[in-house]
Formats: sequence, C-alpha cells, structure tokens
Amino acid sequence: MKKTVQLTENVFLIDDFDLSMPERTGTYVLTEDKVTLIETSASPSIPYILEGLQTLGVSPADISYIIVTHIHLDHAGGAGLMLQHCPNAKVIVHPKGARHLADPSRLIMGAKAVYGDKFSQLFDPIVEIPEDRLMIKGEGDTLEISDKLTLKFLDTPGHANHHFSIYHPLANGIFTGDTAGIYYPQLDREGIEFYLPSTSPNQFDPEKMLHSMSRFQELGVKRIFFGHYGVSENPPEAFRQVESWLEVFIEEAKNVVMEEKHPEKQIEQITQKLYDKIKTHLTQRGLPDNHPIYELLYLDVNVSAMGLVHYLNKNTGGSK
Repeated sequence: MKKTVQLTENVFLIDDFDLSMPERTGTYVLTEDKVTLIETSASPSIPYILEGLQTLGVSPADISYIIVTHIHLDHAGGAGLMLQHCPNAKVIVHPKGARHLADPSRLIMGAKAVYGDKFSQLFDPIVEIPEDRLMIKGEGDTLEISDKLTLKFLDTPGHANHHFSIYHPLANGIFTGDTAGIYYPQLDREGIEFYLPSTSPNQFDPEKMLHSMSRFQELGVKRIFFGHYGVSENPPEAFRQVESWLEVFIEEAKNVVMEEKHPEKQIEQITQKLYDKIKTHLTQRGLPDNHPIYELLYLDVNVSAMGLVHYLNKNTGGSK
C-alpha cells in the first residue's frame, strides 16, 4: 500500500493518515502549472503531506492554491499549518466557511464539545489563516491552474452548508469532499465495492444531499474523487449505494428517535443498529467478521448517527 499514488494525468493522492489510520483521509495534488492541493486533513496530517510532496518532487514553495471542500476539521483543520510551509499559496474556501478559517474559535469549541480530551491529539494546532491569504469561490466560479485546465466550483450542500465541490474537466471527475459519501478502497481489495453516506452534524440535510448528487449525475462524471478515500471510476454505482443507504440511515434513525427521547441514547442506539446492518451486509458478501475495516466503519457510523439525531430532532420537534 503506497502512501502516494498517481490516479490520472497530473492528479496524485497522498494518504494523510488521519486519526493514525491509513486510507482514511487524503490530499489530492494537481501538478499543473499552478500546483494545487485539495484538502489538508487535520494538522497532525501535515508531516505526511510534506513527505508526499517530497516524493513527488514538489516544493511547498511551488504550491499556488490549497482548496478545502468544506471547513470540517478532517478536511481543513490543517490548512493554516500547511500554509505556513507554503509562502506563495492561497487557501480557497466556500463563502460560508471563510470567516471560520480566519477565526477558528467556533470550530475549536465545537470540536472540543464532540471530542473532549482527545481534541489536542486529533486536531492541534488549528492555525488562523490571514484574511489576505483566503480566496472565496462560490457557485459557478472558476480557477485556471494551467493553459489547458480550469477548475469549476459547484455549491453542493447536504453534508454541510459551507461545502463546494470541484469539477476537473480533463479527468471528467469531481472532487466531492463528503457530499457524495465515503468510499472504502480497503473493501475493493476484498472484491466488495462499497460506499456509505456521510451524515455528520450539524448541517446534514438529506434533500440537499440528494440534490447535490443529482447535479454530479447530470454532469456525467466518469470519476469521483472522495475526501474519504480515493477515486472511484464507477459513479453510477456510488450514487446508487449512497442513495440506498441514506434511506436506510434515515428510516432506522426515525424509528429510534420515535421511541427514545434522550439524544445520547439515540446516538448510541442508531450507531449500533446501522453498524449491525452494515456488518450483516458485508459478512453476507464474504467479508470476515474480524476484518480491520469494521473499526473504521463503526467510527463513521457513529459520527453519522450524531448528524441524524441532530437533523431529526431539529426537524421533527424531538429532543434538542
């Protein structure tokens, strides 16, 4: 398993070892005239990105742009620290995310509320980004990074309101962050193609998510570059699975929220129900029940359960 791989012409993927896990979160490197990174993961991942760039023969001083699809810390938490290594770069962010990168105090507060004592280990340091080094891109905006390649930005809420996706016309691919869910290449090696939605708190909205995915489908993309993790060259199957599991996620969560009124217990029960369904699905397809992927799946489902509880309680008048 290589830490840095080439995916298509001038598009490389560096494994960020987010949460100390391989193939959890990745940084894409576009080696065009203006070298561009997409995603940084959290600050503990920056040494892995710098090592990956060295492998590619790219100096941090050569980087023109660092793009973050959204400001969740596993995608943008390391942007400020990375920028300190990149004297000529600007950070590109959604209009609704820029102020939180300039002043990350609310991001820090929110992450501490979720992760508690583990916050420092997972995310420190979260470095402010000077406003003059931020660049905002919104719906329909473009970014020319070589004579032959101009990236296009799409406003794609559903996972978060501060989320855009980036269309790469030469690869006929889209960098979807978390809007089109999560891809598990670890399972591909076991002969199982598998995708799940990412419904994490606190701006998850299923209707917006489905609408954003329909936009990707209308583009007719041949590749999806996922934040977690890697590239799929089978977008129709990815969209089909994410939509199908999204229905399951919401149905199971609704059943729990109707019966259980304490949010913490709701999260616990939804996590277990979804995890059991996913594990049954995978074991029926021949995956051993002690496969290491289950640890990552449990983690992903637990975060998704938090978002489902927040969404349902906000929209159905349940517990706040």
